[in-house]
Amino acid sequence: QVQLVESGGGLVQAGGSLRLSCGASGSISSINAMGWYRQAPGKQRESVAHITSAGNTDYLDSVKGRFTISRDNSKNTVFLQMNSLKPEDTAIYYCFANIGAWGTTYWGQGTQVTVSS
Repeated sequence: QVQLVESGGGLVQAGGSLRLSCGASGSISSINAMGWYRQAPGKQRESVAHITSAGNTDYLDSVKGRFTISRDNSKNTVFLQMNSLKPEDTAIYYCFANIGAWGTTYWGQGTQVTVSS
């Protein structure tokens, strides 16, 4: 089994910053992509950012230039640095990891990010 544990969410004023972390543990052969989704109240879950094992990244258009995703492969951990936060960034943020030759995707429990205006 694989577990993903997130940390770093919280309440911040507009314009502020937060750094999310997500560590994977358990039966891990190799991690392909890692990343973050988010879901705001009444909205569908959307992809925020992801990073491949080679370090290639992709971002949701609305967060480009403000969010930066990175990973520490030695610790099976992915980070999301969020700067210039806006109230519309308020959501539950979920990390994911795509693992092994079969590409099984695992999810974290979610961490709340609230940006006040």
